[in-house]
Amino acid sequence: GAAVAARWRAAGAGGELLVPVPVHAERARRRGYDQAILITAVASRRLQIPWLAALVRTRNTSPQFDLGRRARRTNVAGAFTPAGPSQAALIGGKWIVLVDDVVTTGSTLVACAEALYGAGAVAVSAVTVARER
Repeated sequence: GAAVAARWRAAGAGGELLVPVPVHAERARRRGYDQAILITAVASRRLQIPWLAALVRTRNTSPQFDLGRRARRTNVAGAFTPAGPSQAALIGGKWIVLVDDVVTTGSTLVACAEALYGAGAVAVSAVTVARER
């Protein structure tokens, strides 16, 4: 979270609301935590930008690292939706910053951004801890 906040501040980037990329509820239960929420909470405090778990993963998708580029896109397409009417209302008209632990092809971030735009976000940016090579 601290590294994400430092990178975001150094880039001079803005945003009005941080939104973690959600894991499926079953995966979070197995792990006992959601790493994107932990990262987002720390980044929010450091950047003084509010955060909201505004999205849910509606399907338990396959792990992306097992898939090729085209399969990754198909795997996560339509897998995210606003968590509820109150979250959708808070997304509308806002510049949203998605927060995740790692980005590979960006397919997950694109699927999340589409859900946020569908709920009325005016802009969506993303920041991650790492990039897989």
